[in-house]
Amino acid sequence: MVFFTSCSCALFLFFCWSVMSGEIFVHAAEPSGDEDLKAPVLNENSFFPPLRLSSSFPEDLEMIDHCLNLLHDFGQRYTSLSSCLVSNARPVKMCQNCYSGYNVFLDMYTNISTQVGPGNKSCEELLLHADRLMLLYNLYKGLNDIWESAECTSCLTDKNSVSNDTLHFIDRYNQSLTCFEKYSHGNYSELCVECRSSYKVLNELYSNMSKHKALCIDVEDAMNSTRYSWSKIYNCSLKREENVPVIAVSSFMLFLPLIFYLSNYLHSEQKKRKLMHPKRAKSSHSLMNIQDKYS
Repeated sequence: MVFFTSCSCALFLFFCWSVMSGEIFVHAAEPSGDEDLKAPVLNENSFFPPLRLSSSFPEDLEMIDHCLNLLHDFGQRYTSLSSCLVSNARPVKMCQNCYSGYNVFLDMYTNISTQVGPGNKSCEELLLHADRLMLLYNLYKGLNDIWESAECTSCLTDKNSVSNDTLHFIDRYNQSLTCFEKYSHGNYSELCVECRSSYKVLNELYSNMSKHKALCIDVEDAMNSTRYSWSKIYNCSLKREENVPVIAVSSFMLFLPLIFYLSNYLHSEQKKRKLMHPKRAKSSHSLMNIQDKYS
């Protein structure tokens, strides 16, 4: 008990001495109604300083700065291309609107993987394959796989512009949509009649592009949506003239066995008649000879 009292007195005397010497300042003030209570701002860098490539590789700072610049540019190109793809997801127009961003993104990745920096060194190992996750490589592979699965190169000319066939298809597609919009507020039967010509041209153009393997996801999605609107929403049908010869040939093949058996039957009956006529003639001649003999 005496020891505890002695310690308390010692602490009290130390506190009083600290206040008098100015090492501890006690300021008590009641906050007014107009003042906002703000939490203290903590700088996370004071506790967790940022890790830099230069701290890991201090022996080649010039090369590190070069790779960091490429990394920054890659991030900007990746963000730009991703934003373009999302913006053109529905309706799908990624090939015709994002090809320039994809080309820049591809060039940026090529620079990282092949370009030689200061000291005749490449940033490929440092940025692409330095860890198990290989984040930059997988980010590039993800966007590149999307682009290749969309077959955008089929609608482009040397990756620098949209092909003429694709532009022509888009123009015809817009004409069909304009016609649908014009007559969709009235009777759908009128729409089927008035828009039949533009829809037929669009169908033929799509079939021709399909034969030449000039289809990308933009064209496929546009044609699928147009066909769905034409047949499911507006309940229209397209009677194609090329079906007439198909029906004629099918009908001929259907009746061909009947024609064969009928002609075979008639031919056999005719042969029977030819075989029976000489026999009757011979019998009549024999009968006449017998009559002459007994006359």
